[in-house]
Amino acid sequence: MKYYILYYILIITILFSCVNKYKNDRNNTSINQTHEINKYPQEKYLKNIKQLTNGGDNAEAYFSFDNSKLVFQSNHIEWGVECDQIFITEINNSNMTEEMPDKISTGLGRTTCAYFMPGDTTIIYASTHLKDAQCPHVPEKTDGKYVWPIYDSYDIFISDLKGNILKQLTKENGYDAEATVSKQGDKIVFTSDRSGDLELYIMDINGENIVQITNQLGYDGGAFFSPSGDKLVFRSSRPKTEEEIKEYKELLSQGLVKPTNMEIYVCNTDGSDLKQITSLGNANWAPFFHPSGEKIIFSSNHQSKRGFPFNLFMIDIDGKNLEQITFDTMFDSFPMFSYDGKKLVFSSNRNNGGTRSTNLFIADWIE
Repeated sequence: MKYYILYYILIITILFSCVNKYKNDRNNTSINQTHEINKYPQEKYLKNIKQLTNGGDNAEAYFSFDNSKLVFQSNHIEWGVECDQIFITEINNSNMTEEMPDKISTGLGRTTCAYFMPGDTTIIYASTHLKDAQCPHVPEKTDGKYVWPIYDSYDIFISDLKGNILKQLTKENGYDAEATVSKQGDKIVFTSDRSGDLELYIMDINGENIVQITNQLGYDGGAFFSPSGDKLVFRSSRPKTEEEIKEYKELLSQGLVKPTNMEIYVCNTDGSDLKQITSLGNANWAPFFHPSGEKIIFSSNHQSKRGFPFNLFMIDIDGKNLEQITFDTMFDSFPMFSYDGKKLVFSSNRNNGGTRSTNLFIADWIE
């Protein structure tokens, strides 16, 4: 009998050992996902890079005014969503790789482009939920062309941090989205096709006094204010040839835009002094002002002939001194500096284990 007892004790000991090893491995995996990532030593401006998400497509992460939180969109299926919804998290949240962060949007329709409002107790974002509670169709390609959908059901809303919609800011027919807020907290810039083309508009923080800023044919979008609040930086397609113009108009009539040929522009907030900053070719997009207001960080694949990689670059606002910031082999985009200029958040395919996941990363910005 004692041999059987010893045998059972041995088996139980082995089982406990295996369970503890599993727990330790899981904990170590979680920890490794938030440890510094040292794959690209050329990234001299980025220190202490941390991975914040693990799975799905996570993008457009933007800081709260007090630099303590991030609001972002994700379609991570393990978080119970079928298409992009809006989430919020603390910037030092090391548990987000395993636990779902707080969902702010309604869970209905598709959402995009969330941004903190002054005071950090509300956010602004666009959603299609008023037209349809279901996720809208996402076209991958049209006639072999990569396209973005421009849903005419997008409107812009203000929500509290519990997910309660407090106000609808836009009610025009058509696309209203891509809203961001000035550092001063007094103005909102957004993209709309209410004129028949995709143009930039500015309104007061309460949604009043809407003014059209751009008026040239082409997709003007993804705009951000300069730190001083007197300039805008944005991406634009600006078709020139008859063939390009015809294609642009045909796609727009179908609620689509081809984002494969875009450059970076800057203008004053009244639309004056419009300047094209890049002439690199391919797709140059997701621009954001450097804390000095004298440079712009953006994503670009201008070095590639096959579409990838996208990396982050920085350039002076006069178009000089182009410098590469990240050196990933696939995709880095959606950069934003914290309001104090000490951190950079961005989305990347790095460290995804060969999957298609696009995750959020945060780093200390060192100059």
